Amino acid sequence: MASALETLCGQSYGAKQHRMLGIHMQRAMFTLMIVGIPIAIIWANTRSILIFLGQDPEISTEAGKYAQLMIPSIFAYGLLLSLNRFLQTQHIVFPMMFFSAVATLLHILLCWVMVYKFGLGNRGAAISSSISYWFNVIMLSLYVKFSPSCAKTWTGFSKEAFHCMPFVRLAIPSALMVCLEMWSFEMVVLLSGLLPNPKLETSVLSICLNTVGTIWMIPLGLGGAVSTRVSNELGAGHPRAARLAACVVLIMVLVEAIIVGMVTILIRNIWGYAYSNEVEVVKHVAQMMPIIAVSNFLDGFQGVLSGTVRGCGRQKFGAYVNLGSYYLFGIPSSIVFAFVLHIGGKGLWLGIICALFVQGVSFLIVTIRTDWEQEAKKVADRVYDSLIPESVVS
Repeated sequence: MASALETLCGQSYGAKQHRMLGIHMQRAMFTLMIVGIPIAIIWANTRSILIFLGQDPEISTEAGKYAQLMIPSIFAYGLLLSLNRFLQTQHIVFPMMFFSAVATLLHILLCWVMVYKFGLGNRGAAISSSISYWFNVIMLSLYVKFSPSCAKTWTGFSKEAFHCMPFVRLAIPSALMVCLEMWSFEMVVLLSGLLPNPKLETSVLSICLNTVGTIWMIPLGLGGAVSTRVSNELGAGHPRAARLAACVVLIMVLVEAIIVGMVTILIRNIWGYAYSNEVEVVKHVAQMMPIIAVSNFLDGFQGVLSGTVRGCGRQKFGAYVNLGSYYLFGIPSSIVFAFVLHIGGKGLWLGIICALFVQGVSFLIVTIRTDWEQEAKKVADRVYDSLIPESVVS
């Protein structure tokens, strides 16, 4: 839902409606805190839900304990994403990077102390994650409040923040666009628990998911950059510059995908040891790495194209594409490969590759056929529609 701010804040900043950035951020924070409550209830009952879905009781119990202790991080993460989008759309990137680096170092230290010194295991990892998220939120909040860089965009709390519909209207398709994709990857891990050797398959697929998530941060950053650039330029009424930004980032992600793919294949035989000392797990991870390299290549393209879609404010279209790509092509293909053709965990991931291909091609066609002049006109309407007359606020 927070990704709606890439559109709203980015376009408002381009249109020089600086005060609205702070209003949009407050609307996002207020909405995400409310949304966090039902999510927290689900996380509190993770063990029961997983067992109901037929997962291994031992794995479900450990996942349940971890999820319960991660509940405080839900609310911190919602605030953190709002702050990040608020700063990102103003091109204020260094403070985000600096505080994230400090929080990461703190997290590593806390993790080591709680997991090994206090002997808390997975529970210690969850507690340290929550603390690190809240630390990051507090530092960024102080920066926004006191930094002169945000003087025009943060003017204090406002009653306008409670008029959340301009945010919600875009946040719901934004959430669907992101979640439909993310849930399909998580579903692959759940499906792996139904394979003949669930502990091995779940371990390997979890490592693969974590690896893909780590590598995906690179195209995600490029996607955030192009989303900001496209939204800023469209808000400023510069459609040609927005189109140029979309073309440049495609070239950048092509280079990145080739380099990362080569590295992934070269380290395939040792990467598993970063997660496990079980030889069988390491061997299975090595077999999966070439498949992961292909999926990362495709995922990089769709990541930056998704950023272009968000910059234009076309999240509803993105949600339809992701629904069709993953749930009409990807997941059914995974089931066929894994359970009908008996390819196992590899088959589950091959289905994801099918989804990524359909998704990437769909976004590419739409980006090529975009009428940028018309998009700039739509952005101007959206920016000024989000303004609320002072009489309504009072």
